[in-house]
Amino acid sequence: MNLIENFQDLMARLPELLQPLVVALAGAVPFIEGEGAAAIGIVGGIHPAIAMTAAAVGNFASVAVIVLLTSRARVAVVTRYRGRARARVAAGHPSQGGSVQLDEPRTPRQEKFARAFQRYGLPGVSLLGPLLLPTQFTATMLAGAGVNRTHILVWQAIAIVLWTTVIGAFVGGVLHFAN
Repeated sequence: MNLIENFQDLMARLPELLQPLVVALAGAVPFIEGEGAAAIGIVGGIHPAIAMTAAAVGNFASVAVIVLLTSRARVAVVTRYRGRARARVAAGHPSQGGSVQLDEPRTPRQEKFARAFQRYGLPGVSLLGPLLLPTQFTATMLAGAGVNRTHILVWQAIAIVLWTTVIGAFVGGVLHFAN
């Protein structure tokens, strides 16, 4: 109970307008994410709806930045790699005995992700991903794999809202019945 009292004390010392901002910042941190940040805010004494909203917004904002940066970086790398491969072919120096290999070999981790993506699709990976990895990591892998960034953001938003609501409602209910 000392941890709960510490959170409540921290939130009590902050002005009311800054409390949701602290929760949103916590939501942007991998492994804390929306679920953990909502729990922190609720335990800290913020109204559950405000804590869950701030936590989800913070988590989604960090995911959106990561998806936008990763997808742009992927486009730049793929474009450069393919341009170099085409230049080698045009110069008469094809790689791999006359053919150009545009796809790099995958690591075991990338293979595992590719199998999960094939099996469950974008909705499944997005919704089940938080059970294994932070949403920021899942979103990075999806963008790096070339999935449409708008689709990633939509499904990540759904997953963030869902998990933040479930965990926030659970924590809020437990605290309600504990008091």
